[in-house]
Amino acid sequence: MILAVFYVLLPVLDVLSYAEENLRARLDCVRANEQCLKEQACSTKYRTMRQCVAGGKESNFSMVAGLEAKDECRSAIDALKQSPLYNCRCKRGMKKEKNCLRIYWGMYQSLQGNDFLEDSPYEPVNSRLSDIFRLAPIIGEPAVARENNCLNAAKACNLNDTCKKYRSAYISPCTSRVSTAEVCNKRKCHKALRQFFDKVPPKHSYGMLFCSCPLSDQTACSERRRQTIVPVCSYEEKQKPNCLELQASCKTNYICKSRLADFFVNCQPEPRSLSGCLKENYADCLLAYSGLIGTVMTPNYLRSPKISVSPYCDCSNSGNNKDECDKFTEFFTENTCLRNAIQAFGNGTDVGVWQPMSPVQTTTSITTPYQRNRERNPNTIDNHINTDPAIYHFCGSLQVGHTILLIVLTPPIV
Repeated sequence: MILAVFYVLLPVLDVLSYAEENLRARLDCVRANEQCLKEQACSTKYRTMRQCVAGGKESNFSMVAGLEAKDECRSAIDALKQSPLYNCRCKRGMKKEKNCLRIYWGMYQSLQGNDFLEDSPYEPVNSRLSDIFRLAPIIGEPAVARENNCLNAAKACNLNDTCKKYRSAYISPCTSRVSTAEVCNKRKCHKALRQFFDKVPPKHSYGMLFCSCPLSDQTACSERRRQTIVPVCSYEEKQKPNCLELQASCKTNYICKSRLADFFVNCQPEPRSLSGCLKENYADCLLAYSGLIGTVMTPNYLRSPKISVSPYCDCSNSGNNKDECDKFTEFFTENTCLRNAIQAFGNGTDVGVWQPMSPVQTTTSITTPYQRNRERNPNTIDNHINTDPAIYHFCGSLQVGHTILLIVLTPPIV
């Protein structure tokens, strides 16, 4: 009898133990930093690491100040790998998000050798589009229907107090002219847009941003969708900047840098996957895309027959970096993972967790080492930093928890 109870309780204890370990591993960087500063050993090593990084900005990190200094730096970094700071992450829209991201990147750049866009600093959400569908009767019928789902989504937003509140909060600064030369206060418009997508439930914010358009009304409907973020203020500029210059500008801001890293990780295309996504998760990709809105890298729909998005930039004046610039822009304009995710939301379909077809390696040259550093969980302070498609199968196995479901996947429209 005792043995039977033991065997029943053992899996439960394993789950509780795992949950406790996972909680420790996912401490947000602000709390992890506070915890480290309370412990003398951790605090000392953290200060040493920051001094090493500061020295590394002026010279080669490996030549900070002789062999003794290098050993001390290496010792401090190795010690911090055992601290909560090493596994810390941030939550999008959290109260101290900027501070959390500063701590994350300070740690991450030290531990990972200043590799940019290696991983996302944000805590994974582990959601599925079906979770949104169950809550969202406003999405309507697939794109072949006659209903204008974008118009319906806007109406539904006005009937929801939270959505209406935050929509009004960004419409005001994004449409108020500041002077004869300035159509709006872009900084305030961007901040309000970030709050809208961070605070409003996806069933409403996604309903407006990723709504499907009927074949009978593609032009007017898609233009309404394009106007969701008030592009005359939040998106357009007097002159189009070069995309690599825009990326460099994004890197100097912790919010933009982090949101872009999150987008590269979660919307990485993979031609051999069933979904077209390396991570096989449409919900994560849509969340990462919406997170870019309200930064200097704000993307929007292009006036195109197919679903295509892009930041407001081009690759003119790229010189010898034209190929690099083209690859960067194509991650937006030709991203089958993002396109399939948007279509899946608009059509009311889902991917969930797919059974892998074969070992997958990315073919995209944008550096997103999610695929080569899947197990790595990376992690002092000012919002500015000194820093220099494919095979598709109609049938697939969808695994939810321990249940296997057979579903039909409509091939993506390109």
